[in-house]
Amino acid sequence: MLEHDFSVYLEEVCDALGVRPPDDDFEKLGRYADELGRWNQRINLMRYRDRRELVVRHLSDGLAVIPHIPRDANRIIDVGAGGGIPGVVIAILRADLEVLAVEPIHKKHAFLKTVRRTVPVPNLEPVAMRLEDPTLAEDYLGRGFDVAVSRATFPIADWLAAGRRLVSTEGLVIALEGKERAELPEGAARFPYEAEQGRTRAVIVLAPATATPAEQD
Repeated sequence: MLEHDFSVYLEEVCDALGVRPPDDDFEKLGRYADELGRWNQRINLMRYRDRRELVVRHLSDGLAVIPHIPRDANRIIDVGAGGGIPGVVIAILRADLEVLAVEPIHKKHAFLKTVRRTVPVPNLEPVAMRLEDPTLAEDYLGRGFDVAVSRATFPIADWLAAGRRLVSTEGLVIALEGKERAELPEGAARFPYEAEQGRTRAVIVLAPATATPAEQD
């Protein structure tokens, strides 16, 4: 059963973002948070002081991505998956997707493997590789992904350029932006959201070359 305060925080953030996970997904997000808490005592996966901050500063980023993933998507790659934001959250809420979580730091990769097993999240596939690893290209990147996403691993412009090479011709590249606004390339749109008062972040979506979405303010 979910801890009461955690459930309240999660419901508030979901309401703010317009995301409506079923009860089973709420339970899985709670088990994921439990694993984060246990592992954070041993290795630094992500910084937060309490469960509320975990929800509004971290889980919210994963939840905010969900509305931007096409319903007909099949394969998504999260590069620099770290402690699982946004890849684990996406895999929980979109069980129909194959989510490849690329994380070269072995301790973090071990955490992601544990989450896959214990939560469980069977559609999550953690791999301990770097983006430039030739084995990754040979084994996973051949067909192109429907969505490529990354959080706080690269500068926004660098990631959008790198992500474009990972997706199919109709694929999307998604980045998460903090309070510092980046200059966006043509074809990218900014979708701001506020999971807690006074703290606006944004999902950046680079559409296929055939589309040129306008910036959202």
